[in-house]
Amino acid sequence: MIYLVVDGYNIIGAWEELQRLKEKDIGQARDRLLDMMAEYQAYSGYHVIVVFDAYFVKGKRATYRKSKLDVIFTKENETADECIERLVKELQNVRDKVYVATSDYDEQRTIFGSGALRKSARELYIEMEAMQKDISRRIISQNQYKPISKIPLDPEVQAVFEKWRRGRK
Repeated sequence: MIYLVVDGYNIIGAWEELQRLKEKDIGQARDRLLDMMAEYQAYSGYHVIVVFDAYFVKGKRATYRKSKLDVIFTKENETADECIERLVKELQNVRDKVYVATSDYDEQRTIFGSGALRKSARELYIEMEAMQKDISRRIISQNQYKPISKIPLDPEVQAVFEKWRRGRK
């Protein structure tokens, strides 16, 4: 299995669309990121885990699922980086591959040492754009596909059948 562990606030701070949302409402920026990552997960087949830093929020760690994503808010006095490093150690093994999406240079060095691979916020954004283009191309291609009848019919007969199908005489 391939895992992608996303440093949520790092990505929000790096992507222009999410930055604009963050200025208005951080909750909207988080929700938009989660929607984007759910689409990425569905397209790529990766298991995506999004980690948000709740360092100054009192209480214990909160984990929940949204759109088949695992979403983690760190516990009090735990940074997202610490949580990500722990996750990488738990997930990393011979069969599974772990990527961490962050532009934090120190975090990238640390996760390399744990055997994980990195995707910068920019690399992930470029992948997301390419994914969107591929999905759009597939939709256009699918819409242009016109089913062909298995029974060869004259165009006149086809037109009559089409009128019947549409409820016209």
